[in-house]
Amino acid sequence: MNYDKQIEEFVSYFKNSETNEEDFKVGVEFEHFIIDKDTLYTISYYGENGVEETLKELEGYGWVGNYEGEHLLGLSNENRIITLEPGSQIELSINPQKNIQDLENEYFSFLRHIIPILESKNQALITVGYHPISKIQEIKIIPKKRYDYMYEYFKTKGIHAHNMMKGTASLQVAIDYKSEEDYVKKFKIANALSPVLYALFDNGYYFEEERWGRYNLRSFIWQNCDNDRTGIVPGTFDNNFGYRKYAEYILNVPPIFVYDGENTYPTGKKLVREIFDPENYSIAELEHMLTMVFPDVRTKKYIEIRMMDSVPYPLNFAAVVLLKGIFYNDDNLSKIYEYVKNVNMEDVIDANKSISKKGLNGKLKEKTIHEIGNWLITLAKDGLNSSELKYIQPLEEMIKDKKNPYEIIREKEHLGKKESLNCCILDKSLIKTFK
Repeated sequence: MNYDKQIEEFVSYFKNSETNEEDFKVGVEFEHFIIDKDTLYTISYYGENGVEETLKELEGYGWVGNYEGEHLLGLSNENRIITLEPGSQIELSINPQKNIQDLENEYFSFLRHIIPILESKNQALITVGYHPISKIQEIKIIPKKRYDYMYEYFKTKGIHAHNMMKGTASLQVAIDYKSEEDYVKKFKIANALSPVLYALFDNGYYFEEERWGRYNLRSFIWQNCDNDRTGIVPGTFDNNFGYRKYAEYILNVPPIFVYDGENTYPTGKKLVREIFDPENYSIAELEHMLTMVFPDVRTKKYIEIRMMDSVPYPLNFAAVVLLKGIFYNDDNLSKIYEYVKNVNMEDVIDANKSISKKGLNGKLKEKTIHEIGNWLITLAKDGLNSSELKYIQPLEEMIKDKKNPYEIIREKEHLGKKESLNCCILDKSLIKTFK
């Protein structure tokens, strides 16, 4: 394979994905567990009242099914796509929108469809970073071929790779970039702030049914998953980082499996550079390669920010609007870039160790996460329009009280696990509050 040509094809893809500033949008992915309301145990994909059955009932609301063989594994409905993670976590992806309210409307349209179905089965959605009750060996993997290959591949990798697949849930936000210079700024800022975002939205209080004894469980799991494809992309903080460096990163990672349009094939230890034919490929093949790495910040047609735990409404939208206010305001972007320009890989590694021990009292260089969080909220507010300010208020109030979801759950732990997690459960009462 011609390595330089391979790089050129990826670089061209990133270049063609640049977006005019006036067309910037925000995309989101919300992951949820489906649980039994009484026991909090996970609901399996399989069997009576299982997740597949719920998906089939959603088809009655106009959702279009995505089948793999006889198995229903996803749905789409206009601006929304439902997919399933390996442990039946249900993910709602909303097509990028300019306005936060449009994202919120799409989210509640989804909730209005699914919550009544779940209520009829005494089930609910829960938004937490890690499943609070069901242990990893109790959660069956869904019948999706790509997950079978990933499950086998990860047996040879980090000790918590399967915990990542079946036990975690996240909130992910996608932002646009207008040029390579803009891309580099946003990518470096997002990575430098990764310990801050981990800590602000830490919602992993329980691990394998027991209390997690430290902070930032999500960060710990990803550090013990697969060093080939997680963490910070090598070279992120180098002066010459850009499209080419990211392309080289992709080309030197094993893709685990490939899809030829009809069938999926495992690729073992082969690297992308040994498989990807730059003279004969489809965009779908190239995009598949981009999805087979899982760093904190990922590049596709946009920059995907991936380090936040799944958190309940309205805090989930506070996270979305925080990132919009930071990344879509040139003054804010310049101020934060100036602040993080001396942050390097070791600083981020040290900060992740610090937040694991101290949470919001952990430090990134000389400042605490709490201090940085307050500063970012202030900046974001300056970058938002008047109609968006209401969305950041739940985060502002929480951080003002020096709390995050982890601390909120800890305060109620003495009341029992179910009561401590009540704020994370989405049921019919939430629908009634949304106008």
